[in-house]
Order: sequence, then structure tokens, then C-alpha cells
Amino acid sequence: MLTVSGLNKAFGSRDIFIDAQLQVYARDRVAIVGPNGSGKTTLLDMVAGDQQPDDGEIRLIKDAVVGYLRQETDVLRGKPLLAEVASTGNPVAQMGHRLAVLQAEMAELEPGPERDKVVSEYGRLEDRFASLGGYSLEAEAKAILAGLGFTEGDLGRMTETFSGGWLMRIALAKLLVANPDILMLDEPTNHLDLESVVWLERFLASYEGAVLLISHDRDLINAFATKVVEVRDRQLASYPGNYQSFVSKRELELTQAEALARNQARKIAQTEAFINRFRYKATLASRVQSRIKSLEKMEKVNAPARSRRTMKLSFPQPPRAGRVVVELRAVRFGYAARPVYEGLDVALERDDKVALAGPNGAGKSTLLKLLAGVLKPQAGDRRLGHNVTLGYFAQHQIEALTPTNTVLRELRSAIPPQADVDARKLLGRFLFSGDDAEKRVAVLSGGERTRLALAKLLVSPVNVLFLDEPTNHLDMWSRDVLEDALQEYGGSIVLITHDRHLIRNVANRVIEVVNGRVTSFEGDYDYYLSKREETEQKPVTPSPRKEPKLQGSGPKTKEQKRLEAQRRAETKAVQDKVRKIEKEMDRLNVELKKLEETLARPDTYMAGADVGEISRKYQEGRRRQQTLESDWTNAMQALEASRSTIGVG
Repeated sequence: MLTVSGLNKAFGSRDIFIDAQLQVYARDRVAIVGPNGSGKTTLLDMVAGDQQPDDGEIRLIKDAVVGYLRQETDVLRGKPLLAEVASTGNPVAQMGHRLAVLQAEMAELEPGPERDKVVSEYGRLEDRFASLGGYSLEAEAKAILAGLGFTEGDLGRMTETFSGGWLMRIALAKLLVANPDILMLDEPTNHLDLESVVWLERFLASYEGAVLLISHDRDLINAFATKVVEVRDRQLASYPGNYQSFVSKRELELTQAEALARNQARKIAQTEAFINRFRYKATLASRVQSRIKSLEKMEKVNAPARSRRTMKLSFPQPPRAGRVVVELRAVRFGYAARPVYEGLDVALERDDKVALAGPNGAGKSTLLKLLAGVLKPQAGDRRLGHNVTLGYFAQHQIEALTPTNTVLRELRSAIPPQADVDARKLLGRFLFSGDDAEKRVAVLSGGERTRLALAKLLVSPVNVLFLDEPTNHLDMWSRDVLEDALQEYGGSIVLITHDRHLIRNVANRVIEVVNGRVTSFEGDYDYYLSKREETEQKPVTPSPRKEPKLQGSGPKTKEQKRLEAQRRAETKAVQDKVRKIEKEMDRLNVELKKLEETLARPDTYMAGADVGEISRKYQEGRRRQQTLESDWTNAMQALEASRSTIGVG
């Protein structure tokens, strides 16, 4: 599918690749890993043809189609969301438009040779359209958009009304609908929430073509990769298996290389000692010369460097706060006419390290901002505990860095007058040493901007951290450093992240947000997942009343039993509705398939059949199918909501 041989690439005096080799076969799932700046994106740019190698060859199989999701995307304008994404199915979408034109032309023409020609062309084109999945293109686009977090109400919105992160999702959806032979994704999870990452993981695992993925999400790589390619020492080192397998094989390789280097060094030392001792002994002159020549011919084995240059992150010792650090009481908040929270009660305690979980658009970022004081409640109270100081990190802060500032000036602007902080020393810990501190913010990479924003968090000690996607653009090693620092941090944390590895290793409490309601799970991420599985096995219906926490124990009251019986009855009603819709969809699919087969047969147009009437029935069926799909989606959302255990934590 893809062959890279003898690849050389340099930027100025800096070599990126020297004689690099890579082979990718059909159905390979390749994860490309390496530190920021090692050349991962450059490699994909060269495969896509955006950049040219200085030397060597990048060869694709004949007629292979390459799809590439870059870290930055062009602004999309002029089309509703669904139309924009479905149009990516060209030439299939163009074929559908041509069929509509031919259909209109058939309706206007009188029987005769001209109409026969149009009928014949329609039959040929319609058969090709059906074989390419044209009739399922819109449904596929809807399914992909739903998986990436778009709602039914978003489908008709113009693309220019979406923000930058959502535009990246649209670009990803278009690429997935296009279904290229080689799918190349550069950090696709940076703009996805946790649920969308899980969906993408499953999608990639079943993708029919080859996948090249740059990602620092080890859970994602472990789940889907069949090969890991490490960009190391200007080479491409391939390892079969997922990330966990790569780590084990890489460690074994390093251990073996270190042993080989030690053995060679010992042999060299022994040889040099022999030469020095007997250099001037005539009887051993020939043996000395032989060993001198063997040393000259020996290819030196250098011990591989295990350590990488990574940022050094440790949060200052925070001042001790009271037991409850932040509390929301009976809070109401919404945007314009859309309410998000009503009667919200949440308390954050001194030792809590909380991960916020839940579907996209449920209100996680809003809850984080309410707790952090970035947003003010429209009703109710937000209360800070004794001696509480806050630190807040969010993606908009990275975007709010002043482009014209130098790195040093940007950091100094955040240092309080009374703080004793050596700005250059702190920047050095975040890999901005020497001249790097004088670089303009405008030229920094995404990873460098994230590191700078994190450095600004450390200029004064705080005892509560609010973090919204802090790992975006960080490489695997920098993520490990951040994870270690958060584990050792002595204050409270509220965290939104799509990095499941980070959640597992940091959080001791999970707050799930669903439809503006919160449920607190007093345990780690695996505990939360186990409780969710239990809830899905015992479906219940949301209640507006305040419920006891899931962790509560003791006998159930009559009121609790009554509510559970009510929930079961309501859930059964929704399940019955879903089954009824699915039954009608199955019946309609059979009818549509028969009509498709009729329209695809050439004899239909030669036997005097009313093609217009058949087409009308087919179009009516398609419209009914779309209505049923919409009804099914809404019913499934209601069923999922009814299966959620709703409480207030």
C-alpha cells in the first residue's frame, strides 16, 4: 500500500530523516509515536504530497486514495452540516445529483428514442449508484456525525456557525465518509470528548483501509494498532503489535543494545591494554599490529540513550485549605434560552481529584467553569472554603496567549509582584532554554503553547486546580510528567480530559454529567465504569427529585421502591417504542430493496412500466426512512437517559 525507502529530509542544518524506511500494507493500523518535533507530522505531510523529501522515495500503490486529517483545518462555509459531510462521498454524491436530473428529464420526455436513451442511461447509472452505496451515504454520514458528538439539531446548521474544535470534527467526519484507501490522522482526539474517542477507537478498529495515526493516547493505540512506528534518531523503527507490546520490545531492544555496547567496550579496553603492554616487544609485533587493525575495522556500538529531554513539572506545595474547598448550592445556569443546570448541588473537598465524565454537550465544561468561578450562577450560590486559592487551565487560555510576546515576557506577565519566581529557570524546566525563551508566541507549536500555559500555572502556589484538556498537543513523555505531577500534587483537582490513562492514574472520584444532572461516584475510573455497567443492566428513568447517592446502603424505603417501579414502567414504554420503530424500519427496508432492484433492471424501462410511479414510491419510502431514523435516534436517546441513574452529588 505504501513504501518509504531511503528517505532524507532536513530543515536548514537540522536533519529530520536520514535513510528512513517504512512499509505499510492494506489493513495495517499504524500508530506513529515520538517526541514533539521529531518529524511525525512532516512524515504524513510528505506522504500526502504537501512536502517533498530531499532524497529517497515515497511510493503509493497505483490508484490508492489518501485521506489526511491535519492538525489545522480550513474554515468550512456555505453548506448545512449534513450536506457538507455527505458531499464528501463524491463521485457518489455527484452521481446522485445526476440521477435526479435524469429522473426529471424522463418525466418530461414523450415515449420515443430520446426517452429510451435517457431511460437506459438512468438504469446504468442507478445500478452503479446502488452498488457504490449511494442510497446509504446520507445514513452513513448521520451515523458518523452522531458518533463524533453532533446532535440531530446540528445537521441543518451552516458549517460556519461551528467553533474551531467542532470544525475539526466536521473535517474528520468528511474524511471518514470519504473512506480513503489510506486514512492519515494527526492527533484526531485533541478536539474530541471521551465518548467520541471511544467511538473513534471502535471505528478505526473496523476500518477497511490502512490507517496511519499520530496520537499520544496510549489507550487508543493499545486498542486499535497492529504496528507502532517510532520516530527515533532520524529513523523509522517499526514494531508489530500495540503500544504495550512496543514498550516491552523497545525495552528488550535497549537492554540488548546496552549489553552489546558494554561487551564491546570491555573487549576494546582489553585489546588496547594488550597493545600498550606489548607494543615494543619484537616477538609480539605481528600480534600487536593485527589487533591494531582489528580495532580500526571495528564498527563501534554506541549505547542507546534512554533518557529524553522532557519538561520538569512539579506543583508548589499548596497552602492548606478547609475541608470543603468549593461548593455550589441550588445553582441555576443556562445559555440564552437553553437551560443547563437547575438546582445544582456539588461540593468539592480538600483531597478530591475529580474527573468530569459524560457525553458531549452535557455540561462538563460549564460545570468546571462554575466551580472555577469563570462563570457566575444565574441563581443559587457558589462558596469558596477557608484559605482557598485557585488555578485554572483551559484551551481558551492557550489561544489567549499574546502572539507578539516572547515566551519570557508572556511568563513574566503572569508572575504576581510579590512572588519570588526566576522566570528563566522556570522556563528551562519546560524546555524553553537559552534562545528559546526569546521566541515569539506566534511561532510556537501546539505542544510548546501547552507547556507555556502550564508554566504560567506554577508562578504561585494554589490548592485547587481546574484543568480542561491539559494533555492536548503534549507528547507521550510530557503526558507522563504531567501525570506524575498531578499524582503528587497536594491540593484538589477537577479535570476534563479524553485521556483515559490520565483519568485512571489521577482521579479518585468521578462526577458524571448527563442532561444537566450530576451523579458522583466515590471511586476511581474503573469503579465508575463498573457502576455504569450495573446501571445499564438495571435500567431506570430519570427523576427530577433529589436522590440518594449510588454509594448509599441500607434498606429501601417505600418511596424508593415506588419510584423504581415507576422507572421500570416508563423504561418499558420507551423500549416498546424503539422495538415498534425498528420493526417498521425492517419492513420498509425490504420494500425499498425491492424497488431498488426494480429500478436497477434494464427491462423495467423496456416493458412499459411506469418508472415515474416506481421512482415516486421509492422517494416517498426514502423520506419515510429518514423520518423513522430520526424517530429511532430520539427514542434511543430517551432510552439511554432512562437507563441512567440520576442523582445530585
